[in-house]
Amino acid sequence: MFDKFKSMGAMAALMKNKDALREAGDRVRAKMDATRVVGEAGSGAARATVTGTLKVVSVELSPALVMGMASDDKTHQLAGSLIAEAVNNALTLAQQRLHEAIGHEAKAMGLEGMIPDLGALGGLMGAGGAGGAD
Repeated sequence: MFDKFKSMGAMAALMKNKDALREAGDRVRAKMDATRVVGEAGSGAARATVTGTLKVVSVELSPALVMGMASDDKTHQLAGSLIAEAVNNALTLAQQRLHEAIGHEAKAMGLEGMIPDLGALGGLMGAGGAGGAD
């Protein structure tokens, strides 16, 4: 109960110091601009790199997948599915990184616990996944 009062006090103090909030937002934005995550599908046959600001930077396909796309309609459809899966995986990882960065800034400003758990929301929306991160 007292934690909520503490958080409310921190939020009131923060509203008085809008510059601190703006600076925290700038730090998160800069960190996310520099963040790159890699999602993959098909055991690496398709890989997508996404920034922390959810922009797709690159999509890579294995040579075997590319060769199969040229000769087979079924492989062409599979490649499309793998690309979509890899991009979605990378976007999920980028969203996780963003949530972590916001949580870190909130904690530094005494607002820990005020940021909702976006992981639970992602679970409701069917998000999840594994992959590499930079």
